[in-house]
Amino acid sequence: MTNRIYIIAEGGVNHNGDVKKAKILIRKAKNAGADAIKFQYYKTENIVSKKSPKAKYQKENEKKFNNQFDMLKKYEIKFSDLILIKNEAKKLKIDFFVSIFDHDDFSDIKKLNLPFFKIPSGEINNVPLLKKVGKANRKTIISTGMSRMKEIKKALDILKKTGLKKEKLTILHCNTAYPTPLNNVNLKAMINIKNKFKVSVGYSDHTETDLTSLVAVSLGAEVIEKHLTLSKRLEGPDHKTSLNPIEFKNMVRTIRTIEKILGSSSKFVTTSEEKNKNLVRKSIVAKKKIKKGEVFSEKNLTLIRPAGGKSPYFWDRFIGKKSKRNYSKYEKI
Repeated sequence: MTNRIYIIAEGGVNHNGDVKKAKILIRKAKNAGADAIKFQYYKTENIVSKKSPKAKYQKENEKKFNNQFDMLKKYEIKFSDLILIKNEAKKLKIDFFVSIFDHDDFSDIKKLNLPFFKIPSGEINNVPLLKKVGKANRKTIISTGMSRMKEIKKALDILKKTGLKKEKLTILHCNTAYPTPLNNVNLKAMINIKNKFKVSVGYSDHTETDLTSLVAVSLGAEVIEKHLTLSKRLEGPDHKTSLNPIEFKNMVRTIRTIEKILGSSSKFVTTSEEKNKNLVRKSIVAKKKIKKGEVFSEKNLTLIRPAGGKSPYFWDRFIGKKSKRNYSKYEKI
């Protein structure tokens, strides 16, 4: 990644299974200033049993279906539709990619030549999928919700062993509670992941505020992933914990401001302060009249603005030495 924060608008299943809504989400993400729009690609039969119960947040936000299978089937996007959605993103010049949930779907996604492979939190232990992603050796983002450090290491080891170069990997700290309680965000773990695995890191945000993403950026996140919805009033599992287009645009604007504030790791004199440097720095001057042959000391030398004379760095060179001429009060030495 670069110094510019890579901002992903997570469309997820917020298209509600409607290609037209997906295309609108892409336009909204582009208008908000996101770098990428991401959706979820899966075949329901391949990832969940027909009797698998819904999570608590899914029950609260999606009341039509009694189990995960029926709910996910409603939001499933066909591969042919995925191509249409990809082409819309290409036309609007915004990056497009998808979360992959099954190793059998990987070959389809690989054909699309997307800028990233995205492994969602639930697949961090999907060994067949990890092996295929690793073997492809393309840029990869992996989320780490519900994981401990040893599980992240296992996934990373599989990816590396099968061929993925570490510099192509970004690990996202994540909490998969929807919404994530603020006292469960644990953002310092992101720093620990970066230090331990020496990789690019970011944050996948499932809180109800953009504040957590902004804090993550200030802590060094290189990638931010945040859910985008057309309306929080829509029925579906993720709408209520997503940002609407206006909120998302405000988040992007603030992140870009934070980037300016953070700057680089180099310490240098900026152009805005250069003009003040000589006015604020000091020169060595005579504290009072000094006669030729008189010994310089703290009694007859001092420091006064502006700079332009001998720098205070030369102070110790003068102390104890004899003056070679007369000086008037406040005259530069």
